[in-house]
Amino acid sequence: MRNKLRSLSICLLILVSSCKDTASSEMDSVSREPILESNDIDKVEPPNWWIGFKNPNLQLLVKHPNIGSAEVEISHFGVSLVKTNKADSPNYLFLDLEVSENAKAGKFNINFKLEDDSELIQTYELKERLKSSEDYVGFDSSDAIYLITPDRFVNGVTTNDTPLGIEGQPKMLEQTTDRNDNYARHGGDIIGVTNHIDYIHDLGFTAVWPQPLLTNDMPQGSYHGYAITDLYEIDPRFGTLEEYKTFSAKLKEKDMKLVMDQVANHCGLEHWWMKDLPFKDWVNLQENFEKNKDNWNNSYTINSNHRRTTNQDIYASEADRKGNSEGWFVAAMPDLNQRNPFMAKYIIQNSIWWIETAQLGGIRQDTYPYPDKDFMSDWAGAIMNEYPNFSIVGEEWSYNPLLIGYWQEGANNKDGYDSNLKSSMDFAMQQKVVDGIKEKESWDKGLVKIYEGLANDFHYASPKDIMVFEGNHDMSRIFTQMEGDITNTKMAMATYAIMPRIMQMYYGTEILMNDFAKPGDHGLIRTDFPGGWEGDTVNAFTGNGLTEDQKDMQSFIKKLFNYRKDSKAIHEGKTTHFAPFVGTYFMYRTLGDETVVLILNKNEDIITIDLNYQDEMGLKGKTLKNIITDETKLWGDVIELKFKGVTILTTKL
Repeated sequence: MRNKLRSLSICLLILVSSCKDTASSEMDSVSREPILESNDIDKVEPPNWWIGFKNPNLQLLVKHPNIGSAEVEISHFGVSLVKTNKADSPNYLFLDLEVSENAKAGKFNINFKLEDDSELIQTYELKERLKSSEDYVGFDSSDAIYLITPDRFVNGVTTNDTPLGIEGQPKMLEQTTDRNDNYARHGGDIIGVTNHIDYIHDLGFTAVWPQPLLTNDMPQGSYHGYAITDLYEIDPRFGTLEEYKTFSAKLKEKDMKLVMDQVANHCGLEHWWMKDLPFKDWVNLQENFEKNKDNWNNSYTINSNHRRTTNQDIYASEADRKGNSEGWFVAAMPDLNQRNPFMAKYIIQNSIWWIETAQLGGIRQDTYPYPDKDFMSDWAGAIMNEYPNFSIVGEEWSYNPLLIGYWQEGANNKDGYDSNLKSSMDFAMQQKVVDGIKEKESWDKGLVKIYEGLANDFHYASPKDIMVFEGNHDMSRIFTQMEGDITNTKMAMATYAIMPRIMQMYYGTEILMNDFAKPGDHGLIRTDFPGGWEGDTVNAFTGNGLTEDQKDMQSFIKKLFNYRKDSKAIHEGKTTHFAPFVGTYFMYRTLGDETVVLILNKNEDIITIDLNYQDEMGLKGKTLKNIITDETKLWGDVIELKFKGVTILTTKL
């Protein structure tokens, strides 16, 4: 009898426990208790997170007066508070959470009990992910990316030109727009770009890279976007987060990708944390800043020495290494200290938050060789581990292929450095093409610069994953670099587009935008796109008011990039080129039965080239089409080139 009673008791306990677990599980699918949403805390970042990541760890930055002394409680199914970290400032707390694979999406409250026994409650949300990590596919050699300075492209709506805050007062430090001032804001915005996706798509581009769209609440000169003052907010002068997400969605409808411009190296001086820095080492050279901040200007700033080679130089002094990575870019851009583990985690999570929120198709990382290089490996590694098919390109402004190749994943670096970075930017080839086309032909000048430039591809782990470009927002436009020579500009554009690379073009190149009036001036380089503002007398979107040369260039770009869009030979094909001969250069891209031939000719007079020495390409007797003119010709023993310029032929008829 005693054994029977014991068995019955065990059964009842199991039944009660089972019922309790079921009820708890059902309640925990949202929270252990009904949620009364509250937002007592000044700032929690990231502002939300997701379930289902490979990495279960999440660190929350909490900012609120005297929050550092608080006791914290969290109750949500699958979420554990692992550690509470105090900062040097009493107004910060960093919470280490673990979001298990069983965690449920939903809102829950974080309870803060302060020293005076008062309580604060902050509601936090874990969301369902919209797609799996593997479905985030980045850019590759099949892509051509259209780079935009958003403030200078299209003013879609004027109501956000001067955002208003409380009681109708100006919300931003820079309160006006002035199109007559090249360094003021002009009013371009996200809606403006979104409304002209069709234009970009029809040009043949498959991705759009806008310069940073995050808040730059600086007193002046921050239209470019690189002095970020809130890493989780779209600048209200560009639009809203919902408009940014709509922009991304509209691109996807066209099978296009959104590439986000991010900055891990620095922020803007007016970033909210600069008024109350969490740690004594949150930014580099912080002691110097805090000692002089009341009179802060260029005279007190310890600038970067810009000696980027210290990242690779086996002889570099420690002083020079620190001078590159710890010095500030300018007085208005504090240099972030990624060696602080909380800063490092913050930057990594911020990138992941934007990937998920905006459904990104890639990241362009600014000033890649300036932050701590070990952190940059960790940053890229964290992203690529979570999103194995994603893409990141880093800006390495160097004309030395050894330095460019060092930063690419798979590089055989003697110091063992593994960047985890898929792509770096090919400043070297950008210059080689310009020099090769402009220079007078000789044994060591002219087209041989392109030939030998491509010969350096043996150094790259994956040449086709390097990103080449004709220009960007920091250098003279390609038409200016080519000294106003349209033929040379077309030759350059075709060369960039057809070589084994990812391709990027700066907005306005298609209509010969230039900076002749003041070469190299950033404000002029980033000129307003004609037709982007009401009342513009020239409209490049419709063609109204364009010169015949501009229309011709626009047509050339459209034909070139629309062919490139569908050319497997350009995307993935074998590259073969022949040494320059009598002012000509031949490059072939071949895959299967598709061959693309690029011919650069610098001769002003008619020239006939014997093609027998190129028989290995197997084109003799085949009909090829000119992708620009649609004319066809039979490939024979010779080819007659009647005009200086570029010829692009294909076996695809």
